[in-house]
This record gives sequence, C-alpha cells and structure tokens, in this order.
Amino acid sequence: MLRPCGIKGQKRKKREKRYDKEEDEVEAEEQSIERAKRAMVEEKEMAMETSGKEEEELEGQTHEMAGIPIVPSDLKTKKPGLIFVLERASLEVAKVGKSYQILNSDDHANFLRKNNKNPADYRPDIVYQALLSILDSPVNKAGRLRAVYVKTDKGVLFEVKPHVRIPRTYKRFAGIMLQLLQKLSITAVGKREKLLRVIKNPVTQYLPVNSRKIGFSYSSEKLVKMNKYVAAVSDDVDIVFVVGATAHGKIDCDYIDDFIAISGYPLSAAWCISRICEAVADKWDVL
Repeated sequence: MLRPCGIKGQKRKKREKRYDKEEDEVEAEEQSIERAKRAMVEEKEMAMETSGKEEEELEGQTHEMAGIPIVPSDLKTKKPGLIFVLERASLEVAKVGKSYQILNSDDHANFLRKNNKNPADYRPDIVYQALLSILDSPVNKAGRLRAVYVKTDKGVLFEVKPHVRIPRTYKRFAGIMLQLLQKLSITAVGKREKLLRVIKNPVTQYLPVNSRKIGFSYSSEKLVKMNKYVAAVSDDVDIVFVVGATAHGKIDCDYIDDFIAISGYPLSAAWCISRICEAVADKWDVL
C-alpha cells in the first residue's frame, strides 16, 4: 500500500511542476506578443514619419524639376539660342539572329541584301558623328544650345537634351539608340529626368515662333559664307539649323525658311555642323 501511494504522490508533484511551467510559458508568450505588438506599432509610426518626409522631399524635387531638365545657369538668360534638327537619320531596328540591333552597312550588309535593301542607305554612324559635333561644341558648353531633335527615315522623332554626354564609342551609342527606340525614353542615372525621349510629330510644334529656320543642301543655288550669313541674322531670334543625317539625298521640309549651301563641295553632316557652330560662336563671342 505504501508503494502505490508514494508513486501517486510523485506523479502529482510532477504534474504540478508541469502546470507551473506551462503557466510560465503562457505568461512569457503573452509578454512576447505584447512586445511584438508594441514593436509593430512603433514601426508603423516610424514608417508614417519617413513616408511623410519622403513625400515632402519628392514634392520639393518635382517642384524643382517640374519636367524641365537641370541646365547650366547660362540657359536662364533671355539670350537667343541655337536649335538643331537632324533629318532622315538612319536608325532602324531589326531582329538579326536572336537579338534586335540597329542596322548598319558594315555589320549587316548580307542581311540587308537578303531583304532587298541597299546597305549604303544604312549609316547610323552619320547621326552619331553629328550629335558629337553638336554636343561637344563650345556653343553648347556656353549654354546657348536649346535643343536637338532627330527624325529617322521611318518618321520617328526624338529629342536629345543639350547636357547629355553621348558615348565615345559607336557600339555603346548603338546600344543607347536601340534602348531608346524600344522603350521610348532614357532617364538619367539616379534621377527621373528623361535625357532622350521619343516625342510626337511634327517637330514644328517644339520650335520657337520667332525662330529663323535654315536648311542646308549641296544642291542649293544659294552659296553663302557661313560667317557673313549668320552675322546678318537678327540678334533677337533663335536660329534653327536643319541638317540631313543621311549618306546622300536632299532633305525636303516645308517648314524651312531658307535653303543654303556653305561649300562648293559636298560635306558630311559633322563637318557642316562644325562650320555652323564656329560661325555662331563668332557671332555670339563664344570662345
């Protein structure tokens, strides 16, 4: 009789200990739950504060930018500016093999011939050299370049901001043009500003009303000296120069006020632009 009673007493003691342990565990769990709830409330409050600060910062940034690119201080003046329009640029995208590429006469000659196209017409390097000449010019560095517009052979119009730095190699440039024509815009690193963007036609809606629009053609009967011609333009108007970015042929634009030739020999688009920039720099005393 003693042994069974002893066993039962020991079992009851063990159960009491277990109950005590369970009660302690429940209390610990309740405390941990309360701590977790407090932590969640604190996190929500902190998130609300930070989101409010971020919204204020974003509002400040959008008020600062307001869809207008950050430009040098010289552009804030009311001085007349310079605008370039590059017409008939050869920038066509096609699927070659397993990837999409910008077609050019060097790398895709066989592909173009198979599709009954003339490889000589596919010269994206012309618009690349033209953009380098424009954006690297002293006129642009002085903040007098207002905008650059490029229209492709397929009728796609896009804008290039004056403060864009074009890649120094053609391969990287072709990659950027491919991305632009597929995604319709390219933004600056770490910013929401669009450095290059596809826009709606016609280009005339983006040109100033009081601007003088000058086109260039080797076949024009009006041969002029660029320095004298630019010097005769009024100082109160913006100047728009329309240059063909094609290997051969003439640009045909109805919005041009005057067609001129600046040499008795056919010039490349880059060399023509360099002459224009030199004449404009002399007119505006840009060194």
